[in-house]
Amino acid sequence: MTDNKENEAVLNFLKLKADRPVSLREISGALRMPKHEYRMLKRTLKSLISSGDIYKTRIGLYGAADEMSLVTGFFEAHRDGYGFVLSEKQGEQDLFIPPRKTAGAMSGDRVTARIENTARKEGSIVKVIQRGQKRIAGRFCAEKNAFYVKPKNRKIPFDIYISPKDRAEAKNGDIVIAEITSYPTASRPPEGRVLKVLGEVAEPKLEIDMIIEEYSLTPKFPAPALNEARSFPEKINAHGRVDCRHLLTVTIDGETAKDFDDAISIEKTPDGFILYVHIADVSHYAPWDSALDIEARQRGTSVYFPHRVIPMLPKELSNNLCSLVPKADRLTVTAELHFDREGELVKKSFYPSVIHSNERMTYTSVSKILVDNDLHERRKYTDIIDSFEVMDELCGLLRKKRIERGSLDFDLPEPEVLFDLQGRPEAIIKAERSLSHVIIEEFMIAANEAVASYLEDQGLPSLYRIHEKPDTSKLEELISVFNALGLRAKKTGVTAFRSILKETKGKPEEAFLNILLLRSLKQAKYSTENTGHFGLASKSYTHFTSPIRRYPDLVVHRILKDSLKNKLSDKKIQHIEKLLPEIAAHSSRTERLADEAEREVLSAMRAWFMKDKVGDEYDGLITDVTPYGLKIQLKDFFVEGFLHVSYMADDYYNFDEKNYRLTGRNRRKTFALGQTVSVRIERVNIEEREIVFALPAPRRPHPTPGLRSR
Repeated sequence: MTDNKENEAVLNFLKLKADRPVSLREISGALRMPKHEYRMLKRTLKSLISSGDIYKTRIGLYGAADEMSLVTGFFEAHRDGYGFVLSEKQGEQDLFIPPRKTAGAMSGDRVTARIENTARKEGSIVKVIQRGQKRIAGRFCAEKNAFYVKPKNRKIPFDIYISPKDRAEAKNGDIVIAEITSYPTASRPPEGRVLKVLGEVAEPKLEIDMIIEEYSLTPKFPAPALNEARSFPEKINAHGRVDCRHLLTVTIDGETAKDFDDAISIEKTPDGFILYVHIADVSHYAPWDSALDIEARQRGTSVYFPHRVIPMLPKELSNNLCSLVPKADRLTVTAELHFDREGELVKKSFYPSVIHSNERMTYTSVSKILVDNDLHERRKYTDIIDSFEVMDELCGLLRKKRIERGSLDFDLPEPEVLFDLQGRPEAIIKAERSLSHVIIEEFMIAANEAVASYLEDQGLPSLYRIHEKPDTSKLEELISVFNALGLRAKKTGVTAFRSILKETKGKPEEAFLNILLLRSLKQAKYSTENTGHFGLASKSYTHFTSPIRRYPDLVVHRILKDSLKNKLSDKKIQHIEKLLPEIAAHSSRTERLADEAEREVLSAMRAWFMKDKVGDEYDGLITDVTPYGLKIQLKDFFVEGFLHVSYMADDYYNFDEKNYRLTGRNRRKTFALGQTVSVRIERVNIEEREIVFALPAPRRPHPTPGLRSR
């Protein structure tokens, strides 16, 4: 019996036939297993406990998690001690965990929790399955004979105690990296040892180094992976591939990009368009279970910081052999997509290929050609202007169809940090999102959908990129915000998102309403089950277009190529089916950690940039209103901070939940979403990565000349 079949047999018995938790002997008897297979059964039960499908009680009985009101997922902690379990099951709401019921779980841990109040979706953690954090960055504190590390990460609400022999000569006040040696329980705090003493973080670069340590990111690759990456010849072997080197092909990326995943070729025909999306064939260099594959699987994703990247693959591949650099032959997998004149996909095919990129274009350059009609840029690229204009035409058709089918049209500005020669942030601006960005975005969406639907139609196992519909309750919470802004959703339920976005398009409140709507959505993730992508209004979607920097894309490439070559035997399919659920969960987790690390770096850079501006006054836009104060986006810089009610000293302010604003009790002054407000930089905390605002002190009127003050 294979492991999959054995797992399925045990799980089916516990779910469908056992009416209570049962013993090992009862399970073996029901499945008619001889005694000599007890060891195999124990291994199966251990695997099912690890996956969260079953739970072992304190008296050694086994039951299906579903039957015991248990959920498995990742714990997301809050600085105040409570948290949420994000269920691994699709469609399940997050489970609220009160502070005293976390059982010592830390943010990022994979846990099993019991649902104790179905109506309020509240519960308690009963078991930590897998720890998410091993290292902690924080300040070393010495008090008499007690030593501990106070974590910088505010999601960790407790200190890590350090024995005198494990302090590694750290002094009081030093910033250190500590390894957890004993995890917290409901009754005992965590213990650890100091791995590295960083001293004081005196430069922004050191701050980034600390965040890399804090999130256990690993810039260096192990020797086996490096040796594999360095073993490949520079010369490309195109045998058995479709030769696309005759096509006019370009890459379009940011100015500083080095890992070019995708290249585009396009033709206009009497019937419509042929779009060729060429994607780097990383799978040629990193087959299943190679040293490169194992390392890439563990990393899950590349992590991008300002002027720095922690890559998923060694630079020998990410910046060279797999990168679709100009004027060089490169191995690719091509999605050939035929569209009619209205932009409807009428034919698709996929094949391993070889390309020769003609130009390495930037978003800025393409926008100058298409939007600014820049004569210098158009003369420079005379030979490929026609291709860009055809791209623009097809992009317009695809985008129009996507919006019409219900795709959410978010246009959220991204921050860009500019550094001076010393490596200090000298400006934080809104990164431009131009027509050229939209062109690449539309073409990548089209390719991802085409691959997803092909694999699904073939009945093959795959990884889908899914985005579940938002909870209606989440949307209801925003009704007061809409009302306060004078907006009326023309429809109800999830379709209200689209009507609000359409109504606010181009208006001043568009940006922060987009942020609020985005916060109410669930997070997209990877799954072996296709439930569609709500945000894109896509029935079938995957990630195929970035295998240099995302592991799920690499997996999809392997499955696609094997299917095209008829190399997917039943045995191989079973093996892939066994691997995919864990890959989906791990990839979703590493993506979330990468996002958190990137946000932390941005918060740190904002704090470093603003640290010498304490006391200065700026105008800002209110982007969120809470009972505790206001979140404000400055107009001069792309910097956000918080104005706490305790710094609003001109009155006592109450939160008006109905109208979603703060109102002064005596002077009736109001602060509402989208309102412009003047603030003073009250405090910048580099260590906490916080920017605190205050209301400016009231200005006294100048006395009129000639009149004596009384």
